Amino acid sequence: MLTEDLSSNILQQHRSVDAKMLILLTIHIVCAFAGFANAAQLTPVFEWNELTFNWPDKQTEEYALRSGQYVPANNLPLGLDRWKDKLFITVPRWKNGVAATLNYVDLKSSNKTPSLIPYPDWKSNTLPVGDQQPQEGTIISTFRVSVDSCDRLWVMDTGLADIWGEGKQHSTPAILIYDLNTDKLLKRYVMQSGDLKEDSFFANIVVDVTQGNCENAFAYIPDLGGYGIVVYSLQENNSWRVKHNFFHFDPLNGDFNVGGVNFQWTDGVFGLALGRIQPNGYRKLYFHALAAIREFSVSTEILRNKTAATDPASYFAYKLEGNRGDKTQSSASDLDEKTNVIFLTQLNKDSVACWNVDKPLNPQNLGTVAHDNQALVFTNDLKIDAERNLWILSDRMPAFLYRGLKPNEINYRIFKVTIDDAIMGTPCAR
Repeated sequence: MLTEDLSSNILQQHRSVDAKMLILLTIHIVCAFAGFANAAQLTPVFEWNELTFNWPDKQTEEYALRSGQYVPANNLPLGLDRWKDKLFITVPRWKNGVAATLNYVDLKSSNKTPSLIPYPDWKSNTLPVGDQQPQEGTIISTFRVSVDSCDRLWVMDTGLADIWGEGKQHSTPAILIYDLNTDKLLKRYVMQSGDLKEDSFFANIVVDVTQGNCENAFAYIPDLGGYGIVVYSLQENNSWRVKHNFFHFDPLNGDFNVGGVNFQWTDGVFGLALGRIQPNGYRKLYFHALAAIREFSVSTEILRNKTAATDPASYFAYKLEGNRGDKTQSSASDLDEKTNVIFLTQLNKDSVACWNVDKPLNPQNLGTVAHDNQALVFTNDLKIDAERNLWILSDRMPAFLYRGLKPNEINYRIFKVTIDDAIMGTPCAR
C-alpha cells in the first residue's frame, strides 16, 4: 500500500509539474509570437536564384560568359528605388563579372524573375578596358541611388571595381544625375580631393529638394569608411566634407551573425533619412552608423551652410535621438512624411523595424514591421516611393561575400507593403 500510495503521489506530482510546464510553455510561445503578431504581410514582387540581364542578343551574352565579363554568381543586387514603372536595382562590382551596375526592371511585367535592363544603356555600364579612361557617362560601380521629386535619378558612383578582390579605381568617386523623363545625363560631378580620405567609401546618397525649386538641391553622401558626410550643392556645383564623432562606428556593436555567417564590420555612418520640412524651411537629417545601434540627427540648416557645417562650434548641433536596442544594426532607413515614421533594416534580426520620430527612441517604441529568418536574411536596402509603398530588398550578402551562395536556392528577394499596413498594430502607429 505504501508503495502504491507513494507511486500515486509521485504520479500526481508529475502530472502537476507537467501541467505547470505546459502552461508556462504556452505562455512563452504566446509571448514570443506576440512580438510579431502585428508584423505586416509583405507582398513578394521579385525573386532570383541568380541575376540575369536583358542582353542585346544571345551571341553577346555567350561571349560575356566565355570571356568572364559576366559571371552570374558574382552579381548581387544591393540598392533599389522606384520611379513610375521603373524599379531601379544596383549591382555593385564586388567581384569581377558584373554585367551592369545600374539597372531597372519594368513593373508592368508579370514576370516574377525578370532580367535586369541596364540603365540608361549597356554602353554606360561597360567597364573601360586596360588603361582606358572612363567616358563622361560611364558608371563604374554603384551601391545606392535616389529618385527625387523632380523626376531625377541621383547615382553615387564609387569608381571602384573588383572591390572584394584586387580592387581597381577606374575613376574618382562621382555623382551622376539623370533626367528620368528623357534618360539623359544632366550632370556628372567629380568629388574634390578635400572630400576624400584614404579609407573613404561612398555607398549611399540622399537628396534634399522640393518640387518647384529643383535647382536648389542638396545631396548628402555618407562616408562609411572615412567617417564623414559629404554635402553637394547642385546650385553652387560645389561640395564640402563634414566630420563629427557621431559618424563613427560603435566598437561594442560591430559583431554580426546573419544567415549562419559570423563577421565583424567597422562601417561608420551609412543610413540616412530626411524628416519633414520644418517652419524654418529645413529638415532634420536622421543618421546612424551601420555598426551601431544608436540614432542621431542634425538640422540640414547646418549641413547646407558650408561655413556652419565645417565650423567646430557646430559640434553641439548634433543630437542623440536614442538607442534602438540590442542587435538592431541597420544598413538603410527612410522616413514617411505623412506619418513621421522611419523604417529601418535590421541586419542581425532578419527583419524590418519602424520608429515614430514623435516618440522617444527606445526598444519599446521600436516596432517590428516584418520578420522572416529565410526571406529577410540581410535586408540590405529599403525605400518609400511616391505612392507610399515600402520596398524592401534582401540579398544574403554575408554568405555571398564570405562563403558563396547556392544557385539552386532563392537568394535575392524584393517585397513591398503599403506604409499604413506596415505600421498597423505597431508602436509606430499613432
